[in-house]
Amino acid sequence: MIHKLISRVFKKKSPKNGEPRIFKLKSHGITADHLTPCALKTVRTLQQAGYKAFVVGGAVRDLLLGREPKDFDVATDAEPDEVRNLFRRSRIIGRRFRIVHVMCGPETIEVSTFRTVAVATNNDSDDRQTDQDSGRILRDNVFGSQVEDAMRRDFTVNAMYYDPVSQEIWDYHDGVADLKAGVLRIIGDPAQRYREDPVRMLRAVRFAAKLGLKLDPAAIKPIRQLAELLEDVPAARLFDEMLKLLFSGHAVESIRLLRKKGLHHGLLPMLDVILEQPMGERFIMLALAKTDQRIEEEKPVSPAYLFAALLWHEVLSTWQQIQDSGERPAPALHQAMDQVLSVQQKKLAIPHRYDAVMKEIWSMQPRFLQRGGQRPFRLLEHPRFRAAYDFLVMRCESGEVDAEVGRWWDTFQDAGEAKRGDMLIKDEAAPKKRRRRKPKGAGSAGVQPINPE
Repeated sequence: MIHKLISRVFKKKSPKNGEPRIFKLKSHGITADHLTPCALKTVRTLQQAGYKAFVVGGAVRDLLLGREPKDFDVATDAEPDEVRNLFRRSRIIGRRFRIVHVMCGPETIEVSTFRTVAVATNNDSDDRQTDQDSGRILRDNVFGSQVEDAMRRDFTVNAMYYDPVSQEIWDYHDGVADLKAGVLRIIGDPAQRYREDPVRMLRAVRFAAKLGLKLDPAAIKPIRQLAELLEDVPAARLFDEMLKLLFSGHAVESIRLLRKKGLHHGLLPMLDVILEQPMGERFIMLALAKTDQRIEEEKPVSPAYLFAALLWHEVLSTWQQIQDSGERPAPALHQAMDQVLSVQQKKLAIPHRYDAVMKEIWSMQPRFLQRGGQRPFRLLEHPRFRAAYDFLVMRCESGEVDAEVGRWWDTFQDAGEAKRGDMLIKDEAAPKKRRRRKPKGAGSAGVQPINPE
C-alpha cells in the first residue's frame, strides 16, 4: 500500500504556503470501515455541525502501515465547550491541555482542538506559553489553525490527518514519504523541539523502536547535549513516559537504541549504573525481553513486577553495603528496599501502590535458598509465590543464582507430599538461631534471680 502511494506522491509538485498533500482513496486504500463506529460517528457529528474534523496522529500512521490502531484520536476546529455540547456522553478533561472525551459504550474517543504554540514575550508574566531561558513549553492551550496544529506535532509520521467522510489523507510534512523511507523525522529544528518538551527525546527512541524506523541523524545529534533537560521534567510525567517505553512491546530494542547512540545516561536514571554491570545487564535485558514477549502474546503484564526487576540489582548492592556496616541480613534487606524505592520515587515518581508487591518479591528471594524443614511449604502458600518464583527463574537464567535452585523449586511445587518430604535439604541457608542474652548481672554474686514462688 505504502509503495503505491509513494510512487504517486513523487509525481506531484510540492505543496505551497503550508498546504497539505491530499491523497484520495484510490492511492491509499483506507476506507471509513477501517475506523471504529465511535470514531466515525464523532467525526461525522462534528462535520455535520459545520466544523472541520479528522482522525489524526498514530491511527493514520498505523493504518498506512497496515496495523490495527490501538485507539483513534480526533482533531477539530471546534473548541472544547462546543464539542462537549454536541455529545451527550462526553466530558472535558485536563487543565494545561483541555480535551474532550467522547464515550460510546466501552470506547472513548479523544477530541482535541487545533492548537498552536505561542512564543513568550516580555509582557507575558505568569501567562506565558514558553520559558524564555530554556524554551520549554509551560502552557499549550492556545487554539490555532490546522496548519499550526500540524506544525506543533512532534514527528512527521504523526502529523497526518484522515477524513473518513471524503476518505482523504492530508499530509502537511511528508509523513507518508518518511514512512516509505523508514525514517523518523522531527518537525522543525530538533534542538528547539527538545527544549520545548524534553520528553520528546524519549518519545523519539520509543517510536523508532516501535515502528522499526531509523532515527533521523538530525534528531539524534542534539540529544546527548540536551539530555540533562529531562531533570526538569516532573517526575510523574517522566514515569508515564517510561511506562510507555517499557510496555511498548519493543523495550529491548528501545534500550539497545539508547545504548548504541550512547544516550542511556541521564535518560533512564534507574538504569545508568546497572547497565554497566554484566550481571545486572543480563538480568534486566532478560526481564525486558520477557515483557516484550508477553505483550506480543497479549498476556497481562505487571508494572510492579518489571520495576522490581529493574531495581533488583540496586537493592542487591545497597543490601550488601548495609550488611558490610554490621547489620544482620534480614533487617539489612528491608533497609535496602526502603532506600532504593525512596531514591527512585524522587526521580521517576513510582506510585506507592507498587511498593508492597515489589517488596514482597524482593523479600522472598532469600527464602528460596531455605529448602529445609517447613520453610518451603510455607513459601508455596504465599500469595505472591508465582511472581517471586518467576523472578527467581530469571535470576537463574541470568547466572545470578545456581540453576539447580530453580530446577529444585520447579519440581518441588508440582510434586506430591511424599516426594516433597524426600526433596528437603537439611538446614540449607537456614537463619542462625540467636541465643538469648542473659540479663546483665543475672545469677551473679549479690544479685539473686527472681523467685517465681
